[in-house]
Amino acid sequence: MSIGLIGRKVGMTQVFQDDGTMVGVSVLAIEPNVVTRLRTADRDGYTAVQLGTEATASLNKPRAGQLAHLVKAGEKGTALPKTIREFRLEDIDAYEVGQQLSVAELFSPGDLVDVTGVSKGKGFAGHIKRHHFGRGPTTHGSDHHREPGSIGPGTTPGRVYKGLRMAGHMGDERVTTKKLRVVRADGENNLLLVRGSVPGARGSLILVRKA
Repeated sequence: MSIGLIGRKVGMTQVFQDDGTMVGVSVLAIEPNVVTRLRTADRDGYTAVQLGTEATASLNKPRAGQLAHLVKAGEKGTALPKTIREFRLEDIDAYEVGQQLSVAELFSPGDLVDVTGVSKGKGFAGHIKRHHFGRGPTTHGSDHHREPGSIGPGTTPGRVYKGLRMAGHMGDERVTTKKLRVVRADGENNLLLVRGSVPGARGSLILVRKA
């Protein structure tokens, strides 16, 4: 696994590349992430780097207590990150608590990245929308237009098998889109432009790491 950054999905747009071609890109707003904690195998059973972003001065007491080591003695009202995620790594020697990681440091045009987010919720969906089943006949008196058809034998086993593809809740799942190419890494404005679409709605939380 590789280190990544926490950000927010802004939306999609189009940009021109150096050769004049126009490509559709997803715009990701990624403020500098701060290393809030290092996980070690001796203490935690695994090695990881914990990152935080979206600093705020109003945190609940449990979260403020977890981040108390980031506050210097005597300081009050210090802005602390409210959004925290961990990235598991085999080697964490290159990182230290309080270190900041930015878009320009980790990514450059041409890199391939994996983007993780929570997909848009679609609510309760039928089998045609959810699983791309085909429709039934629409002529010769048939009323089997959008029905699922047989869902299993009757006498044996006399039940519906687990995992059968049927209507149900669709979307609102953790999804990772892999190997998206970085088109532009704007360190000045803390923006990352990747080619193609990424999971989630506008403003949703995303994780970006090198593929």
